[in-house]
Amino acid sequence: MGNTNPKVDFFFEKDSQWSKEYDKLRKIVLGCGLDEQLKWGQPCYMHGGSNIVLIHGFKEYCALLFFKGALMTDGDGLLIQQTANVQSARQMRFTDAKEITKLAATIKSYIYDAIAVEDAGLKVTLKKVAEYPVPEEFQQVLDKNKKLKTAFEALTPGRQRAYLLHFAAPKQTQTREARIEKAMPDILAGKGLND
Repeated sequence: MGNTNPKVDFFFEKDSQWSKEYDKLRKIVLGCGLDEQLKWGQPCYMHGGSNIVLIHGFKEYCALLFFKGALMTDGDGLLIQQTANVQSARQMRFTDAKEITKLAATIKSYIYDAIAVEDAGLKVTLKKVAEYPVPEEFQQVLDKNKKLKTAFEALTPGRQRAYLLHFAAPKQTQTREARIEKAMPDILAGKGLND
């Protein structure tokens, strides 16, 4: 059984609509022998120094986020891809503490599967940046501004991907152009979208 981490206690002690659910999830996860850490302000559970699962909440549900969920066996169909752009992680969502109690054995089996995926050294094959479409507006700017093109190509693949998704999201050309214009100084400075 894993031990609670005092650095993480605040998360479970704060007033939340999911307090009961969080407590139940914490007991289940710790019952699988994982190490409890605080990452990104959330309880993160690790095995052998690798992230396995994270507890987090949203307005409509709380969830276990399995970092390599795309590689797990999902015989019960409980894993959800948060958005189309999420490549590796998968969520198991909950809206009621009774639901968690009822699924406790199944949740544990998923956690053990996630540990087995990590122990096997499996890696998610991520899409390459070249597989993401470059919005037409951004391509036009890159074609005209060689300095920006060089700076963009020097960014890490993750930063490039974040910008491409950010630029492509709006439906209107004007909004896409505004996002590109606003991001140009950060790209030139070698910064990512959220740096």
